[in-house]
Amino acid sequence: ATTAPRIPSTRLALHHFDTSYSLHLGALWPSVRAGLLCEQKYGALLNNFAAADHVPQELELLNATDFISEASQKAQQWQQVVAAGGAARGCQEGSGEGRTGMQAEIMTQAKTSPLLSASISSKIKCYTFPRGDITRFRPARPDALGLLDYYLMDAASLLPVLALNVQPDDFVLDLCAAPGGKTLALLQAGFCGHLAANDISVSRTKRLYQILHSYVPKEVRDTVSVTTYDGRDWDQVNGGTFHKVLVDVPCTTDRHSAMEEDNNIFHKRRTKERQMLPMLQLQLLMAGILAAKPGGEVVYSTCSLSPLQNECVVE
Repeated sequence: ATTAPRIPSTRLALHHFDTSYSLHLGALWPSVRAGLLCEQKYGALLNNFAAADHVPQELELLNATDFISEASQKAQQWQQVVAAGGAARGCQEGSGEGRTGMQAEIMTQAKTSPLLSASISSKIKCYTFPRGDITRFRPARPDALGLLDYYLMDAASLLPVLALNVQPDDFVLDLCAAPGGKTLALLQAGFCGHLAANDISVSRTKRLYQILHSYVPKEVRDTVSVTTYDGRDWDQVNGGTFHKVLVDVPCTTDRHSAMEEDNNIFHKRRTKERQMLPMLQLQLLMAGILAAKPGGEVVYSTCSLSPLQNECVVE
C-alpha cells in the first residue's frame, strides 16, 4: 500500500466516466466531457427578501441576463410554433398526410413539460453570463438589514425547483436539503405554506442554517423546520402530509468528482459507498413518495449523468 502509485481520485473518476458515459452518450460525450472539465460558471439567484432593487440593473450592465425569464419567453414562442405547426399538420392530415411520431412527441412535450409551461416562476430570477463569457460575479453584499443580495449557485440546480411548481400555501418537503441552495430557491417563490428542510448530515445542516440566516428574514425562517433525520425513514416520522416533495439525492456529483480531490467519492476508501448509491437513492425516492399526500407531486433529481442513478432508480 505504501509503495503502490497513488492514482488521484479525479483521474479514477474521469476514467470511469470515459468508460461508461462514452457508451451512454456516444458522439455527445466529448463535448460533455469538455463541459465537465471547464471552469465552473455560476448563476446569481436574486434574493427577493433583500432590499436590492438596484441589483438587476447592475447585473444587466455587465451583460448578464435572467435565464428563467428568457426560458419562459422561448417556451411561449415554442408553444406558438407548435400550435401553428399542429394546425398546419391538421390540414395536411385532411389531405391524407400523416403526422410523424417525433412531431407528436414534440407536441406532447410542449404541452406537458413543466419547463415549457406556466410553472416557470416569475418570482425566481437567476442571472447568468452568456455562453463563453466566464466573468465572475462580485461577492454578495448585505442590505441595510444584513440580508445578502444574491446567492451564487450552479444555475442548473434551479431546474428541479422550477419543475416542482410550488403553488400558494403548499406544504413542501426538501428531503436532502443541505447545503441549502434549493431550499433558498423554494423560499424565493414566496408560496410555501410550510417548508420542511431535512438532511442527515449535521455539518451540512449547519451550512443550511447559515444560508437561511444570511438570506431570509426571521418571520420567513419561522415557517421553515430544519431537521436531521435519515431521509429514508421520513415516512415513519411524518408520512403522507406534503403537497410537493423534492428528492435531490446524494450522487457521484460528476463535476466535483472530475475536478476536486477533496471529499471525492471515487477515492478508493469510498468504493463501497459509491456502489451503494443507487440503492440509497431508491430508498430516498420511496420515502419521498410516501411523504407526499395522495395526488401530491415528487421531483427526483441528481447532478450525475449516470443512468444507474437516474432512469434506473425512477424505473
